[in-house]
Amino acid sequence: MNLQKLSRLDLNLLVALQALLEEKSVTRAAQRLFITQPAMSRVLQRLRQQLDDPLFTRTGNVLIPTPKAQELQMRLPVMLEGILDLVTEGEFDPATYVGEVTIAIPEFIAISLASQLTAVVNKYAPGVILSISSETDSVEGELSDGVLDFAIDIKRDISAEITTHNLAIFSPSIWMREGHPLARKNRITLTEILEYPFVQYYLLIAKRVSARTDARFDRALRKLGRRRKKAMVTNQLMTAIETVCATDCLMVSAKFGSGMERELYRVVTKSYPDDLPHEGTVPLVLLQHKRTIGSPIHRWLSEQIVDLARDMENPHEPQSMLFD
Repeated sequence: MNLQKLSRLDLNLLVALQALLEEKSVTRAAQRLFITQPAMSRVLQRLRQQLDDPLFTRTGNVLIPTPKAQELQMRLPVMLEGILDLVTEGEFDPATYVGEVTIAIPEFIAISLASQLTAVVNKYAPGVILSISSETDSVEGELSDGVLDFAIDIKRDISAEITTHNLAIFSPSIWMREGHPLARKNRITLTEILEYPFVQYYLLIAKRVSARTDARFDRALRKLGRRRKKAMVTNQLMTAIETVCATDCLMVSAKFGSGMERELYRVVTKSYPDDLPHEGTVPLVLLQHKRTIGSPIHRWLSEQIVDLARDMENPHEPQSMLFD
């Protein structure tokens, strides 16, 4: 880009040229821009010098654009609209945006949130395509590289280049099938639950999981000198739920979701054992790279995600979400 040449061009002249092209009259163009007719005549003379073209010929009181001016008449409005969008604050209309937005969301959150977010986007920003995944090599890396626009994750130490928006807070519980031997007990103990194998649903966004994956639950047990038996480690939500329903396996979860586990899968939830210390609450956050903070569409979408997540946090009845 020839910045030196651009620096010699007064962009206000392009605004005046647009007025002249629309009005085909020096007098009316001057009135549009609230300047005098002689001042507009001087502006037209400067335009002719800058663009090395007469731009207009006169027929009676009407200005007839030259071929050069006709070409500018087709290109100039788009250029000026782009500049206007760049400098205008607080007037963004999501309905005018066309493009793709990529979001990494753990599957257990996406089941409730993604459908609601899509409904909002379809209504207010129909030109937006949401690309939602639950797998990534590196959340921070892909946010930094622009591969991801947003990610939803558990709050943790993260790069200073990544901003966080608080979404919701949840607390842990234990899932089991409705006919499980522990299902009729009001309170369960740590010793009782460790008699059964566990399905570990990998909460964080990742491509691969392993039995060596160290969950919060495992770290809490280790402090007590205890450990659990893992029957399955998976990042597939439906696989985890179906396995809990078909076996005596237990699964660590948290109160948050939509009640889906009770209505569709007849899952019973129990409070954490009193003899197992745990963090009382776990915060969920929306991650966004600082690069996109000033983007109107990203700002609008982050507001929608935060509002929807907070609505999910305050349901009309108890809710659950996977936690392990």
